[in-house]
Amino acid sequence: MSAHYAHAIPDRPAEEWRRLGAHLGSVARVAAKFAAAFGAARWGYVAGVLHDAGKYSGTFQRYLRGTAEPDAHIAEAAGRVDHSTAGAQHAVEKLDIAGHLLAYVVAGHHTGLLDGRSDGPCLEARLQKKIERVDLRALQRIEADGLPFPDYLRDGLDRHDAFAAAFFVRMLFSCLTDADFLDTEEFLHPELSSHRPAFPPDVLELMKRSCNDYLFRLASDDSPINGHRREVRIACERAARLAPGFFSLTVPTGCGKTLSSLAFALNHAVAYNLSRVVYVAPFTSTIEQNADVFRNALRKASKAAGEEVVLEHHSNFDPVRETIHGRLASENWDAPLIVTTAVQFYESLFANRSSRCRKLHNLTKSVIVLDEAQTLPVSCLAPCLRALREIVRGFGATVVLCTATQPAIRKRSEFPIGLASVREIIPAPRELYRRQERTKVRFAGVMSDEEIVDRLKRHEQVLCVVNTRSHAKALFDRLGGADGCFHLSTLMCPEHRTQRIGCIKRRLADGKPCRVVSTQLIEAGVDVDFPIVFRLLAGIDSIAQAAGRCNRNGKLPGKGKVVVFRSEHTSPERFFTDTANCTAQLVELYPDLLSLDAVEHYFRLYYWDRKARWDERSILDGFRMNQDPRLPFLFDFAAISEQFRLIAETGAPVIVPWGKSGEELVRRLKGSKSMADPQLTRALQRYTVTIPQSVRRQQVPEAIELVLDQYPVLLSPETHYSEHTGLGFDDPADVSIL
Repeated sequence: MSAHYAHAIPDRPAEEWRRLGAHLGSVARVAAKFAAAFGAARWGYVAGVLHDAGKYSGTFQRYLRGTAEPDAHIAEAAGRVDHSTAGAQHAVEKLDIAGHLLAYVVAGHHTGLLDGRSDGPCLEARLQKKIERVDLRALQRIEADGLPFPDYLRDGLDRHDAFAAAFFVRMLFSCLTDADFLDTEEFLHPELSSHRPAFPPDVLELMKRSCNDYLFRLASDDSPINGHRREVRIACERAARLAPGFFSLTVPTGCGKTLSSLAFALNHAVAYNLSRVVYVAPFTSTIEQNADVFRNALRKASKAAGEEVVLEHHSNFDPVRETIHGRLASENWDAPLIVTTAVQFYESLFANRSSRCRKLHNLTKSVIVLDEAQTLPVSCLAPCLRALREIVRGFGATVVLCTATQPAIRKRSEFPIGLASVREIIPAPRELYRRQERTKVRFAGVMSDEEIVDRLKRHEQVLCVVNTRSHAKALFDRLGGADGCFHLSTLMCPEHRTQRIGCIKRRLADGKPCRVVSTQLIEAGVDVDFPIVFRLLAGIDSIAQAAGRCNRNGKLPGKGKVVVFRSEHTSPERFFTDTANCTAQLVELYPDLLSLDAVEHYFRLYYWDRKARWDERSILDGFRMNQDPRLPFLFDFAAISEQFRLIAETGAPVIVPWGKSGEELVRRLKGSKSMADPQLTRALQRYTVTIPQSVRRQQVPEAIELVLDQYPVLLSPETHYSEHTGLGFDDPADVSIL
C-alpha cells in the first residue's frame, strides 16, 4: 500500500514529504498538551487525530502528488480538495454530543470556525456533504473510551449556557490550530521554527526578581511621591498572594500604576504557577511606551534568560489571506510577557480565523492586566465582560482591572452585566486619592486654535492634548516649529516617538523650553511632568490621564493647572463624541471634575444608564442551543467575527524605514527568501504607522512596495515622512484618532 502524506515539498521526491501518520500524531500530542491546561487533554488529542483525517482519501493524495504545493493542504480554496469534513463527520457519527462540538473545531481548522447554519458555508452543510469515505479504524479505541467532559464544559451544558460551550470550542480550536501551525512550520520552514524562543522554566521567577529590584531602586528616595509609589508596590506584592480571580488596582495617575501592576502580575504568576502575563493597553499608541517601561524593569531578566522576554503584539501584520506563509507568520504569544492592544485582545476573543485564534489557548492560567479598563466602548460591554468571566471561571486566569478612574465595570444593581467578586488591591483608595491630589482642573469654555496657540506660547513648559491627529498637526504647524516645540501622534512610528519623548524628558529635566502638542498617546505610560496642561474636552477618564502629566512628581509649590476647553471645530470627533458629551453634563455640577463622585456620575451616564447599547450588535444572541439532535449547537462564529468590532475601522500598516535601524530592518526584510522570521516581524512593529484602510487604498498604493506579498514598505520616506510630524498622507475623515 502506498504511503499517505500530509505536506509536499516542491522539487523534492515524495519520500521526503511529511508522512500523514507522523503529522497527525505530532499535532495530537501538542494539542493535548495545550488543552491539558484547562482539563481537556483528551479533547485536544482527538481533535489532532481527526483534523486531517480526510487526507487519507485517494482524491487528496492524488491531488497532492499532482501539485506538490505547500498550500495544497489549505482546504476550500479554489481547486483544492476538502480534507477537513471527513473528521468532522466522523466525530458527529461516533462521539455523540462531544462530536458536535469537535465538528466545529475540525471542520474549521483551515477556513475558520463556521456558522452552524447559514445560507453560505456552514457546519450543517459540511455534515451533510457527500465525501469520499476514509478508513479511520485507528480511532476505534477513542470511540470506545469516549471523551471526559471538563468541569467547566459540563457545568455550562447543564446550565444550557451556549456561550460557555462556544467559548470552550474556541479555546480547543486555538489548541488545534497552534499545534498544526507549529508542526507544519517545523517541517516546511525549519529555519523559521529555529527562531522561536526557548525560555528557561524559571523565566517568570527571574522576571519577578528583576521587577522587584527595579521598583525598589526606583523609589529609594524619601520624596512624598515615591512614598506613595512604595505604598502601592507593597500593596500589590501583598495582594499577589491571594487566590486567582478578579482584582482591581485603583491608583491615581503618577503613583506607579504601570510598574506596580506588573509587579503584582509577576508575583501572582510565580505564586500560583501561572504561565504568562498579558498586558492589554487601550490603544496601539501606548503599547511601545508600556513595553519600553517593562523592558527597563526586566533588563536583568532578559539577559539571564538569553531572550527578549517582552513581546509587543500589534495587529499590523495579522495575515488577511489564508496562505501557508500568512498562517505561519501569525503570532501565538510564545513569550512570558505580552503587551498588546484592547482591539487585538477582544477582537481575537470573537474571531473565527485560525491565524487570529491560535494564540487564545495561551490565555489559560495567565495574568491579564487590563490597563485603563474603563475605555471599553459601551456598544461592546456585554460580550467583552462575558468573555472575561469565562477566561477566569473556566480557564484559571486572573484579570486585573487597572485604572485611575474606578468604579467602571464592576457589577452593581445599576450595572448587572458587570464583573462580580472583584478584590481591590489598594486597602484605602479614597484616602490615597485625597493624599495624592496634585492638580486643579478648571473649565475654560470654547477656545479657537489661535487662542490655544497663543496660550501655549505664554508658557515655557506646557503640554496640550487633543483628540485627533489632524488637530494635533494643525496646532503644531501654528506654533511655527520653534526650538523646543514638539508634536506627538501615531503618524510617527513608535521608534521615532520614543526618541522624541526622550528629548522632551531631557528638556523638562534641564528646565529648557518645551511646548508639546500631542494626541491621547501621551496620557498612558509616559512619565513626563509639566507645570500646566491644556486638555480638549473628552471623557473624565481621559482628562484624569492628562492631569497625570501635570505636577506628576509633586515638585511645584502649589498645585499644577489643568485647563479643559472646547474646540472651535464643531464637527464631531467620532470616538470622543459620547464621552465628551457625558463630561460636558458634569462641568457645572462638580467643582472638581476628577472627584470620585464625579467619576461615578460619569460612568452612570456613559455605561450604566445605556442598557440598550450594552450589546448593540447582538453578539451574545449568536450562541444558541438547538432542539434538533442533528445540530444541537447553533454557533454563529463566522458572522460574529464580522460583526464584532471594538472600533469602527481597523487600520492598515505602513512600514517606515526610519533611521539607520529602520533601514537595516527593511533591507533584511527584502532579503528574506520566502517569509520574514518572527524576530524580524516583531522588530518591524517599531517602525510601523497605522493609517485607515480607506486612506491606503485611495492615496498610498503608488508610494508603497508590498514586500513578500504581505509587508507594505514606504518607498520614499524623504517625500512622505516628516521628522516633525511623521507620515504625511491626508485623512479627511481623521478616522484614526490617535
